[in-house]
Amino acid sequence: MAFAFIKHDTHIDFIGKRHWAYALSTVLLLAGLASAFWGNGLKMGIDFAGGVIVQVQFDQPVDDQALKKSLDIPALPGIATQRFGEGGRDYLLRFSSVENADASALRTNVINTLAAAFPDNPAEIQRLEVVGPKVGDDLTNKALAALYYATLLIAVYISGRFEQRWMAGAIMAAALWGGMYVLGFTGLGMGWLVLLALAITLVVCFFLRLNFALGAVVGLLHDVFITAGLLSILNVEIDLNVMAALLTLVGYSLNDTIIVYDRLRENLRAAPDLTMADLINKSINQTLSRTILTSGTTFVATLSLFLLGGGVIHDFALTMLIGVFVGTASSIYVSSAILLALGDTEFYARAQAKEAYERPGEHGVV
Repeated sequence: MAFAFIKHDTHIDFIGKRHWAYALSTVLLLAGLASAFWGNGLKMGIDFAGGVIVQVQFDQPVDDQALKKSLDIPALPGIATQRFGEGGRDYLLRFSSVENADASALRTNVINTLAAAFPDNPAEIQRLEVVGPKVGDDLTNKALAALYYATLLIAVYISGRFEQRWMAGAIMAAALWGGMYVLGFTGLGMGWLVLLALAITLVVCFFLRLNFALGAVVGLLHDVFITAGLLSILNVEIDLNVMAALLTLVGYSLNDTIIVYDRLRENLRAAPDLTMADLINKSINQTLSRTILTSGTTFVATLSLFLLGGGVIHDFALTMLIGVFVGTASSIYVSSAILLALGDTEFYARAQAKEAYERPGEHGVV
């Protein structure tokens, strides 16, 4: 058992301050959307957009502008340079892939161009990767599909685990899978398909009164959209490392939400006279010590990666740093607080919790 450095009977009014959290989330969401559509946009890496990435190291430091100017030639279209590491000797070069050019020809072009521009400062190519546009499209589609199906399976699990409605969750999953299959014939891109499917998921959860599942899914979407929006504002490139971080954050956010939900389910049965707001506050306060320990240690470890891990892992660590903070807050102010916004959720949730506890094998904490 973790050391409870926060008293078990604390009475912090988290739910009473939820409107401030709603306002902050709204501002972050709108700022992220504005950046994605009218600002920097989502800067897709070569893993998704296709192209070439070259990691080079010079013997001596090189000025950023001088390097970019020397590489602005037809043989290396759309060149972008990024310095990383210490000393100004290491650079990542990104440019559009030249049609019908193989890795050997690209390597030769880069070496010859750098040798001509910096004859007294030889450079060594340490890494060269080429991703074609078709491969990039396939990776994009698979990444979006992974995010959607992860969210859908989470909704099914929450429905069964906390509301004892496995059949309703299974029916929802089957219907949405079939809907996704039918929508595939419309010719829409995977991005639009996933957005439509997520919207249908939320609607189905609402009408089937899968309230815990609805809260969890809204919380996950909140975390992913805000994190992606902040990455757009910061002009961070979305590559496979960042996508892995986003998928990791889906699981991380869900873990904290499940802990709060499980304690709430216990309190729904143990304290039937309390209002839903008081029950949620009580549940959050009772799990606060664990939340701070888990989120705090994760944040410190990720911060160490961000500061000391080097340029290759920098964007992954930054995404995790943002996501840990946003995911922890959403477990309190989104996934839990949304139960208050569903009208008759209080009485419905009490009935479901009582039914679950009256069944054999349902006692205990996750």
